[in-house]
Amino acid sequence: MTLTLTATIFIEGIIVLVYSRWREKPLLPILLTSLFANFITQSLLWIALLLFFRHYWPVLIVMEIFIWLIESLIFYRVRAEQLTLKEAMALSLAINLASFSAGLFLPV
Repeated sequence: MTLTLTATIFIEGIIVLVYSRWREKPLLPILLTSLFANFITQSLLWIALLLFFRHYWPVLIVMEIFIWLIESLIFYRVRAEQLTLKEAMALSLAINLASFSAGLFLPV
C-alpha cells in the first residue's frame, strides 16, 4: 500500500505541476488538494479491494470511476476559486488515468 500511495502521489504530482504551469493555476493549493484527496481515496480503494478481493478487477474499475468523481468534487469544492467543475473533472481524469496506468505495473 505504501508503494502504491507513493507512486500515485509522485505521478499525480508531476501532472498537477504540468497542468498548473500550462493553465496558469497556482501550484501549491492544487497540489495540496491532490495530496488530501489521495489520502482519502487511496484508503477507500484499499478497503474495497480488501473486502471484495475475490472480485478484484470489477471492484477496481468501479472504485477508479468513483475515485475520479470524488477527486473531481474535491478539486472543485476545496479550491472552487481555482478550478471550474469542468477543469476539476479533466484534471482528476488525467491524474487518475496516469496513476491507474502506472499502477498496472506495480505488484499487488
